[in-house]
Amino acid sequence: MRPHAVHAVIAVKSLDLAKTRLADRLRPEHRARLVLAMLADTVAAAAAVPLVRSVTVVTPDPVVAELAGGLGAHVHPEPRIADSDGLNTALSDAADALRRRHGAVELLALQADLPALRPEELADMLTVAPVGKRAVVVDHAGTGTAALVVRDGVAPLDPRFGADSARRHIAAGAADLTGHWPGLRLDVDTAADLDLAVELGAGDATRAVLRDIGWSCRVHEPVRHVC
Repeated sequence: MRPHAVHAVIAVKSLDLAKTRLADRLRPEHRARLVLAMLADTVAAAAAVPLVRSVTVVTPDPVVAELAGGLGAHVHPEPRIADSDGLNTALSDAADALRRRHGAVELLALQADLPALRPEELADMLTVAPVGKRAVVVDHAGTGTAALVVRDGVAPLDPRFGADSARRHIAAGAADLTGHWPGLRLDVDTAADLDLAVELGAGDATRAVLRDIGWSCRVHEPVRHVC
């Protein structure tokens, strides 16, 4: 059975807090550019999937908000957060706003840093995700969550992103989707992740930034190349 259209939600923190695990390789301004580029490629891939009716970016950062709006995404301001679970609170708030606006709709929470995501991967995942259930795509590291999908128009998103999120989502009843979606599973946190995204084939915006900052000669090549 084909799923109903879904509405995607992506959370992005302030640029000055982003990708600190790359701080030993990239200056702050380069990390900020990379975050914006990976978001652009993630939004473009999601928007190219016919089943994705809309993409909403929730963020406190005006630069991120401006980029998201320019990409055709809806922008949801990050709520004032009184607890330490900011990412999940932001995602839930945006999901609730979507349902207030559109009624009973299915939801998809995506990581913002999926530069090698292919629309066909996301489309396939949405097609095989079980009806009436919550499901997750475990990331390439095996512990995180690259995507959370709720194929139920009234069930809450109930995001549990953060440390060991894959186990926590599955323990809460989410199905573990096992398809071969390397780009969807590759959220970028480390230099090794970024190199793997280059090998898989990062999107146009990410490749352009990596070329400009001189990340790797392989960015210029369509196939593996030895520097």
